[in-house]
Amino acid sequence: VVTRDDVEESLKAVFQFVKDKEQLLQDVRSQIEEIKKRISEKQHERDYWLEYKNVGSKIHAEKISSLEKDIMEVKYELEKTEEYYEEALKVVKEENQKLFDRHMKLLSEEALKKAVGFLDKNCRREIEEHEWLKEEVKIYRKEESDLKASVQLLEEENINLVTKLIDIKLQHLKV
Repeated sequence: VVTRDDVEESLKAVFQFVKDKEQLLQDVRSQIEEIKKRISEKQHERDYWLEYKNVGSKIHAEKISSLEKDIMEVKYELEKTEEYYEEALKVVKEENQKLFDRHMKLLSEEALKKAVGFLDKNCRREIEEHEWLKEEVKIYRKEESDLKASVQLLEEENINLVTKLIDIKLQHLKV
């Protein structure tokens, strides 16, 4: 004998079972939607990377190759420029040394002419006493040291100018 309470309880159990199944079905549907979204995102990402692999990577490889060539050209130009300015500096130093030597030779010849021009009895006595020559030597040594200092300053100025030229050339090469 089935009672009304048994039927109601059975109906409640069936109703709860159906409700649970509907909830489970809804959960499965929402999981399916979530998985579809993730699949769509992954598909989009895969398409992007395939397109990059087929097109973009080649473009970037060409750009990288072009930039590497440019770097090599700039390095080559820099080496050539550096060699040129080093040679120019050497030539300037040699020219300065020649000018200095020539000037010193002229000064010594002029001193000799002055000394010969003053040769009389009094001057001979001064020469014998070495006072006059000592003073002349002091004067010419001072002039020599002044000339060396001026040559040193000129060399430093030339080095600074050559350095500036190299820096300007490097800036133009970078541009």
